[in-house]
Amino acid sequence: MWTIIIALVGIGLLIVLLEILVIPGGGFAGIIGFALMVIGVWLAYKHEGTAAGHYTLVATLLINVGVLTLALRSKTWDRAMLKKNLDHKVNEVNEEDVKAGDSGLTISRCCPGGKAMINGKFFEVDARSAFIDEDTPIEVVKVEKSKIFIKPKQ
Repeated sequence: MWTIIIALVGIGLLIVLLEILVIPGGGFAGIIGFALMVIGVWLAYKHEGTAAGHYTLVATLLINVGVLTLALRSKTWDRAMLKKNLDHKVNEVNEEDVKAGDSGLTISRCCPGGKAMINGKFFEVDARSAFIDEDTPIEVVKVEKSKIFIKPKQ
């Protein structure tokens, strides 16, 4: 029975941590995690007696406080965060590089987004109306800011 109790409390704690740190949203996962911990403590009271239930309750509370404190410390996040600043921009399209009517070849399957080589350069492209397979000759239909719209060449 102790295996089940420890598993319920552990899985509940893990789900609560995921809710706080990773999963955005309304707290459904946190409620499930908390419920699993409560069920684990309740099983300890029911099957192991009052003293064991008290010890399980206190241990669960202390472990929760300790793990949450450790997880929310700034040094914990310093190890997980990216240290390098990214200075790239998304698919900058120079008007001299690509114009409507230019031809190219798809490098990946476009469904609808993909990669294509146009005028000897690689670009992220969007298929205008259909899925386009790899190595298909294409024509640029329109260029808007950072988007290049393509269609299969007729």
